[in-house]
Amino acid sequence: MEIILKKDVANLGYTDEIVNVKTGYAVNYLIPQGYAILATPSAKKVLAENLRQRTHKEAKLVADAEALAAKLAATPVTVAVKVSESGKIYGSVTTADVAAALAEAGVQVDKKDITIDSVKELGEYDATVKCYKGVKGTVKVTVVAE
Repeated sequence: MEIILKKDVANLGYTDEIVNVKTGYAVNYLIPQGYAILATPSAKKVLAENLRQRTHKEAKLVADAEALAAKLAATPVTVAVKVSESGKIYGSVTTADVAAALAEAGVQVDKKDITIDSVKELGEYDATVKCYKGVKGTVKVTVVAE
C-alpha cells in the first residue's frame, strides 16, 4: 500500500516521502497515529506542489544543519561521572548526558538525535548527532572521574 509520510518514521522514511508498506501496518498504526495518509492521486498532486514550493527552503535547512555539524565538531564536551577504584564507571554515559553537556556548551540538540556506543569506562568517545536528513555531525565526548 502506498502512503505519504507526514512525520519522520525511524527505519521507514522522512516527512513527505511516498513509501510502500504492508496494509496492516498502514491502516492499524501509521494512519491512526497521524504519521501518514493514503497516497491517492489528489494527495500526490498536493504533495508535488508543496515540495515544489519548499525546495528553496530546503537549501537553507541543509546549510543550517551543516553549520551545526561544524559547530559540533569544534565543541568537545566533558561528562563527569562517578567511578569505582578500578576505573569503571557506575552505570553508563547516555545520550541524555551528552545532550546536557552540549546544552551547557551552548549547543541545543535533542537526545533522540544522538547516537553513542556503550560507554562503560573513562576515556574519549565519538558521538554522532543527526542534524538533518543526511547531515550528521560528530562530537568528541570525554568521560572523566567526578
